[in-house]
Order: sequence, then C-alpha cells, then structure tokens
Amino acid sequence: MSFTNKNIILFCVSVLLFSTTVLKAQQTQFIMDMVHHNPGEALAKSAFTNPEYVKQSGFNVQVMNDFIFPTAAVSFDSFDATIFPKGSKDREWLNAATLQIQNNIKAAHAAGIKVFYFTDIVVLPKKLVEKYKDQLSDSCGKISFEKPLTIELHRIMFEELFRKFPDLDGLVIRTGETYLNNVPYHTGNNPICDGPKSHIKLLNLLRDEVCVKRNKTIIYRTWSFGGMHDDPAYYLRVTDSIQPHPNLVFSIKHVKGDYQRTYPFNPCLGKGKHRQVVEVQCQREYEGKGAYPNYVMNGVINGFEEYNPNVHPNCLNDIKNNSNFAGIYSWSRGGGWVGPFISNEFWPRLNAYVLSAWANNPNLTEEAAFNRFMDEQGIKSQESRSAFRKLCLLSAKAILRGHMSAKLTLKPDWAFWMRDHFLAGIEKPDLKEGKQFPSEGFLYNEFSDFYKAGTLKMAVDEKQEAVQLWDSIVSLSKLVKSAHLQDDKYIRVSSLYGLYLHRIIAAGWNTMVLGFEGDQTGRYNKQAIRKAIKEYDKAWIDYENLKKTQPSCASLYKPYAFIFVGPSYYNKKGMAYSIDKYRKF
Repeated sequence: MSFTNKNIILFCVSVLLFSTTVLKAQQTQFIMDMVHHNPGEALAKSAFTNPEYVKQSGFNVQVMNDFIFPTAAVSFDSFDATIFPKGSKDREWLNAATLQIQNNIKAAHAAGIKVFYFTDIVVLPKKLVEKYKDQLSDSCGKISFEKPLTIELHRIMFEELFRKFPDLDGLVIRTGETYLNNVPYHTGNNPICDGPKSHIKLLNLLRDEVCVKRNKTIIYRTWSFGGMHDDPAYYLRVTDSIQPHPNLVFSIKHVKGDYQRTYPFNPCLGKGKHRQVVEVQCQREYEGKGAYPNYVMNGVINGFEEYNPNVHPNCLNDIKNNSNFAGIYSWSRGGGWVGPFISNEFWPRLNAYVLSAWANNPNLTEEAAFNRFMDEQGIKSQESRSAFRKLCLLSAKAILRGHMSAKLTLKPDWAFWMRDHFLAGIEKPDLKEGKQFPSEGFLYNEFSDFYKAGTLKMAVDEKQEAVQLWDSIVSLSKLVKSAHLQDDKYIRVSSLYGLYLHRIIAAGWNTMVLGFEGDQTGRYNKQAIRKAIKEYDKAWIDYENLKKTQPSCASLYKPYAFIFVGPSYYNKKGMAYSIDKYRKF
C-alpha cells in the first residue's frame, strides 16, 4: 500500500469518526426548562411560565412545578368513592386542580413543546391514609412501599392519572423531599426507607406502569438522601438493577451536592447503562437569585476555575459525547425559599439562553452561544460586547471569592453560611436546631479551622479581593449598551447591588474575624473593630439607599441566619447578631 493510499484511508476514517462524534453530540433529545416556584409562597412572575416563551428560548420540554402534583388530582373513586366525595370542598379543590393541569398541558402542546409534571412520591390523600393506615404504614407511621396496598394504590393512581390526562407526556419524579404546601388534602413522606432496595422497587413500578404500559416518559431525579445522587457505587447498585427503557431517564445535578460553587462535578454523570439529563440552575439560589450579575455557564460548559484542569469529567463538554447523555434540565427560575426577589429576569435569562443554545448544538462553544445572546440583545459595538463579556466572566470570579474561596480548602457545608437572602454569623451551632437546617454555625466551624491554620486573615483578604472585582464590574456595566434600555439600567443597578452587598460581607467578615480572634486570646484590637463596624454600617446604608432610589433593584439580603421554619425562615441569630456583640468596643 502506498503512502498516499494510507493517508487517504486514515483521512476517511478520521472524517467518519469525527462525523459520528458530531452527530452524537447533536442528538440532544431533552432540552427541558422548569420554573421552580418557592414552596408555599406566591408563584413567581416569570416569562418562563409561558410555554410559548419557553419554546422561543430553545427548549422542547416544559417541566411544570407549582407543587400541585397531577397525582394529587386523582380521586381514587374506583377504589373508594368516599375519599373525595362529590359536592365536598375536597372534591371542589380536586376539580379545580384537574382543570388547571389540563389547561397547562394544552398550553404547552399549543406552543409545540412537551410537558412533564414535577411529582413528589409518596403523596396520597389524607383521608385515604387515615382510613387504611394499618395497610399502608410501617411501624414508624410512614407510608411504605413494603406494604402491598401502597403499591396497588399507585397502580390505581397511574391508571386514573393517564386516563384523566391522556396528553401528559411524562413525569419528573422526586423522592427524599416532600413538599405538601400546595396540596392541602394530601399527606406524604420519603418512600426510601431501605436504601437502594426502595429505589429499585419504586423504579420497577414506574417503569412498568408508566414507561412500558402507557408509553410515557419518566425522568427519575436522583436528588434524594443516602447517596443516590452523588455516590457512583450507590447509583450503580440501583440503576444496574433496572432494565433500560427508552422512556426511563435519570436526572442528575451537575455538581456533587446542591448548586454551590467549589462542589465537584457530579461523579455519577456518564456512569451506568441508562440515559441521563443534567440539571443546571440558572437563577442560583445560593448566589443572589439574579439580584446581581452571576454568569455560570462558562463554568458549567467548560469547567469552573476552581476545578483541577487535569481531572475529567468536570463540565458538560466532557460528557456531551457520552452515550448516556440525553440532554439538560434547566431551572430557569427558582430554588430555595424567600428572596432575593427580582423584577428583571436578565441574569437568569442569560444563563438559560446560553445553556439552551449549547444544548441544541453541543458542538457550539460557550463563547459562540454567549455571542448569540449579545446579538439578540442588540449589544452591537465592540466596546459594549467586550465590556459585557468581561463583566460576566468577572462575576463568576467575584462570587467564588465573596461567597466561598479560590485559595483556601473548604468543607462543603460551609457554603451554607450564605443562602437565599440570609447572611449568617459566627455563633456556635445549636444542636437543638438540627432538623431545621440552620445556617448559623457553619462560619463558626470555618473560622475555628482557619484560626488553627493561621489563615483567617487570608480569608478576609479574599473577601476584599471580591469587592475589588465588583468595583471593576460596576465600571464595566457603564460601558454596556444594548437595544433594551431597561436591561442596560438593570445591569448597572444589579452591579451596584453586588458591590454594596460584598462590601457588607467584607466588612462583616473583618469585624467577625477580629472579634473571633479576641474571643480566643482575650485581647481585642478595639480600634480595628470600631473601624470595621463603621465600614459595615456604611455599606448597609449604601445598599439600602440603592433599593430606595432604584425601582428595578431586587429585594435585599437580611443579616440573619436561615432556619427551615416558614414563613420568615430566620431567627435572631446571624451576621447582625454576631457583629452587635462587638459594638461595645
């Protein structure tokens, strides 16, 4: 064989391999979007609740998640007609829920997209559970899939569900957390009481009743408790026991844990024999919820700066050619509780746009998708485009340093010192509040470790470095001009929001570190503490004035620690409580 012929053959093989890779990367079946309304609170006002807008934004599936589960609209009349008696208030609620779900399905299909309904399992009518408690519940009083009647009732449930909603395309199933805020006539609990065995039993039921028997899609979220989400051995123990089916897909967050920076890329992605969609949050619940610039898609698609570049996979680009990759599951809005509340969706919209553009063509670079957003936004001049790109990339750096750290070793839980619209302090953890998931205590543990390591000053310096980055972001925001004047104004206002908030954080951390060191040694640098508190108070004045003078400004953070008790979700502890202790100096 001649050298020329060898080259031709090698070239043809290379083209074939490249074409196969490109084709595989382009076959993204699920480009899903969801507005995750705050449980028990007023529904978010969002363009992304409009299925036509979802379609225009490049998504082909709308995930409905208002916590009125379609399974809650099941009457169980064929089993026991006394559960929702006709003419009762219970029945009126069920009928209204049925109509709402039917209308949502029709609207999505009219827009040309599919609709999946977010559904917690297990959730059953209160009357049904009370009446048949002995046949449904375990020794702890929880509804159990170890009981034959529980399984039988779910078969009845799915039969009535898809008879009532024949056009419903599928269900997104969650276990672990059970939100009953919007279903007043129902009760429920986590059905995973026996680890992998419980998942396997539930998955086989869902596969048989929904995927096989009714040819509908099940998106099974691995977000649960016990390792299903982030432990590959646990995940494989479950999924390897389930026969694959084209309608059965597993949904996994892109990080090993909740949507936090510094958390590793999820090691379950790409594993096993089942198809997967990757969950990505666009309105980051621990990072301002769109109140200030926070562009994360460069990190999601290409890998975050804190990731080791030599360790893969660490981003969507690393798994897009994996045979399991079936698409993305965008949370365009929502996550967590309470605020900050926004009136301009610009920052979540940017993240959602780039994610959907990439998902529609995974061979597209993140920067190319970003440039398309600027084209549609009418950001035309080179100065504006350059400034906007720099601003967005800097926001990711500033948030890492302001919320977590780019230099210091952190334990995952420490990230929760700042969540929703709350800023925690440095009080010791209260073991009595364990079941209420308090955020107070994380900084005490972090400061204790840093104090022993001699790195507390480095931690404070990094918070000041974040402020400097926000100064640059504010300067860049003034150079951005698009075809949408209101968005341009919001870019500037939200950049100032980020600056003032992170000045609060930097001054607050400085005060608390100085006070913490004094608590350990008995010697307080009183002059430095007074100066830090003065800076802290001034930052709050600027921050509050921004809200008073700028109508588009998001609602503000609160210097209190999160606690899982609604409706306020906080108690007296927090940053203000900790800092007030040192005002005596």
